[in-house]
Amino acid sequence: MSQKINLSEIGQEIKDLKKTAELLKEKTELFPALQKNTARILASIKMLEINVSDILDLEIKK
Repeated sequence: MSQKINLSEIGQEIKDLKKTAELLKEKTELFPALQKNTARILASIKMLEINVSDILDLEIKK
């Protein structure tokens, strides 16, 4: 029972996460802890973007 991964759907979800985190970051000027945590969230989202792009590159090369 193997399942296929829909990379375009995952990519869209990551874009949505990034958009939400960026909107939140815009509102953190007076809240240093939230500013730092939002930066961490964006760094994690960047890693997700890299992971998905790596998989897409492998799929293209097949």
